[in-house]
Amino acid sequence: MKNDSIKNWLTRFIKGIFIALGFILPGVSGGVLAAILGLYERMLDFMAHMRQNFKRDFWYFVPVGLGGIVGIILLSNPLEYLLTTYKAIILWGFAGAIVGTLPSLFRESAKEGRQRSDWYIFVGTIVFGGLFLYNMTAIFGEMPVNFFSWLLAGGLIALGIIVPGLSPSNLLLYLGLFDPMIKGFKSVDLSVFISMAIGGLITLVLFSKIMHYLLQNFHAKVYHFILGIVVVSTLLIVIPPVADYSGFTVVSMLISTFLFAIGVWLGYWMSHLEQKYK
Repeated sequence: MKNDSIKNWLTRFIKGIFIALGFILPGVSGGVLAAILGLYERMLDFMAHMRQNFKRDFWYFVPVGLGGIVGIILLSNPLEYLLTTYKAIILWGFAGAIVGTLPSLFRESAKEGRQRSDWYIFVGTIVFGGLFLYNMTAIFGEMPVNFFSWLLAGGLIALGIIVPGLSPSNLLLYLGLFDPMIKGFKSVDLSVFISMAIGGLITLVLFSKIMHYLLQNFHAKVYHFILGIVVVSTLLIVIPPVADYSGFTVVSMLISTFLFAIGVWLGYWMSHLEQKYK
């Protein structure tokens, strides 16, 4: 019995390491990975009904959380190197992974029917959301990197868990929080970990019930809004100022095209796995 308990603990710890991919890789959704690994339904139920069986579920997810922290620390070093040395090329690979998830999100958006107003929401989100995000720095100035920005970052990542298929890391890239987040993870900066954990927990507790209500009553409209955000944020990470094309060569373009195609396949494959295991 004791060996089985240790084995189950280690299994959940390893699953946590894999779910960490969804926290820091643009194009990869933590919710999708949780669904593939068989944790999504129990995790959502735990967040929506936290008072019921709190002690049992809390200790069940402790190894998952510890595995996620270890996974983030292990992945941060190679990811920071790649984004520092080959940023534009790597961003095209991430963009491909996000594009690969779009067919699944599009199907999900029409699961309960689609109305003309849903298309208005989708197009409006792309146009007005894109203009707002692109000019956000000019309007508000550079986003400071502080406790409150880490709360926002943690909240966005938590949304990627609540809504499978949503990858908030591309928004973090555009907001200028992704690179300092990776550096904070790499150096095991507790101020980054703790602030993001607080933001994530607040979002999970508040938005799990809100998202449940919205999806139950406004499923198509919520998903068309999400689709618009995903499309526009993906476009914004592959154009300046996020992507820097100085020194970009024909070889760089060919590698970017290859990584984009691999990313599309990976995103599409993961979306199908989510449907199978969710």
